[in-house]
Amino acid sequence: MSGPANPRLGALRARIQVLEQGGHPRRAMPLGLPVVDAALPGGGLALGALHEIMGVGADEEDGAVPAAFAAALLARLTRHSAGKVLWCLATDDLYAPGLATSGLPPSLLVVARCRDDGDIVWAMEEGLRSAALAAVLGEIGALPPTAGRRLQLACETGGVTAFALRRWREGGLAARQRAAPSAAATRWRVAAAPGRETGEPGVRVPCWRVELLRCRGGAPAAWTMTEGLAEAERMEESDATGDVAVAAGLADRPAAAAPRRLRAV
Repeated sequence: MSGPANPRLGALRARIQVLEQGGHPRRAMPLGLPVVDAALPGGGLALGALHEIMGVGADEEDGAVPAAFAAALLARLTRHSAGKVLWCLATDDLYAPGLATSGLPPSLLVVARCRDDGDIVWAMEEGLRSAALAAVLGEIGALPPTAGRRLQLACETGGVTAFALRRWREGGLAARQRAAPSAAATRWRVAAAPGRETGEPGVRVPCWRVELLRCRGGAPAAWTMTEGLAEAERMEESDATGDVAVAAGLADRPAAAAPRRLRAV
């Protein structure tokens, strides 16, 4: 289905979701972007659920742009729900000043250094059992369907929101994981986009191209938005595979300066 969101269809999807959950509506956090919130069941990002975020090209490995997007979501979530964020990873390249520029200061972070993907999933599950946390994020390469379902079940049981930030260091694994089924409520793909004019010569606002590849109870969509979750506008509708054609007005814009990186070099 393409074209503008149908309010009646959205309401029907939300009602079906409530019935599937035994009559209890799922909590949602509005992103403050009407065009995006209208596409998400419940009017925002589902809380107490698992969400996947991935990058494009080199960002599938270093995760800089998707990490910035995740940090912006987490920053908003910590204002919505009291508590800290547990960030689980198996690398040494987390750059706290970069997260702070996205609204997630070190004071809100608890970092768990893990050995591998298996340890990361275990740490995430343990964190999801703690009501003291606002959210849990894990930088994961391989996420088997069984592990994804366990995380989703832990979210539903404890009411804590989880994010799987996908990072792949080998092309074969990346291809397999992209095509693998997912238990996540939403699956996002984020890339840097041409910056927006500010009216000052040579000054542009950094932007993201954000694609909603999968949404339980919703349909794929794509937007361009400025960094920090602001001023989103819809791009042409993405299809079921997540491929998207950039609207002509966006494609014709001059290239932006290199985006700020969150990862240490």
